[in-house]
Amino acid sequence: MANVKSVMIVGVGGQGSLLASKLLGNVLLSRGFDVKVSEVHGMSQRGGSVVTYVRYGDKVYSPIVSEGEADAIVSFERLEAARWLPYLKEGGRLIVNDQRIDPMPVITGAAQYPDGILEKLAATGANLLAIDALSLAEQAGSAKAVNVVLMGVLSTLLDIPEEAWQASLEACVPAKFLELNRRAFALGRNHTA
Repeated sequence: MANVKSVMIVGVGGQGSLLASKLLGNVLLSRGFDVKVSEVHGMSQRGGSVVTYVRYGDKVYSPIVSEGEADAIVSFERLEAARWLPYLKEGGRLIVNDQRIDPMPVITGAAQYPDGILEKLAATGANLLAIDALSLAEQAGSAKAVNVVLMGVLSTLLDIPEEAWQASLEACVPAKFLELNRRAFALGRNHTA
């Protein structure tokens, strides 16, 4: 099973992780990989923790990623990156949207949002790439395009030609949002930390 790779997409409900996993799954299938995708929702309403496992290779038997197995984790939010960090394998890549979204316990005052999350993540020795994906998404034309910006960043880690990603954007994104998402993807892909 050494040829199986695992990517986790983590965030909170309403951030577009479904489109991100659909885009990733589509591009991997187009390259001939066996792909398994599994979504796990915390609270189902907007704002709850959401994780999607995407595993691909010659033959994939299970979509579930165990602790220490993820080749890459793409986090739509800082605290979610910290929550799922134990799943990253040694030498794996942690892509984090440097954005704070308060979970319900913080909103209600039952808990405090931790300080210095990115510094703490970096201190673990994780191969961290923090990116202001929200600013790039807004530059592309919509704050909702954070998910596609992050897929653009992820695309630089995978040995898949850009044309395949563009074809997947066409397949997964409604035509009226395609140009916006092409811009968002390009901004993520061309981003250098």
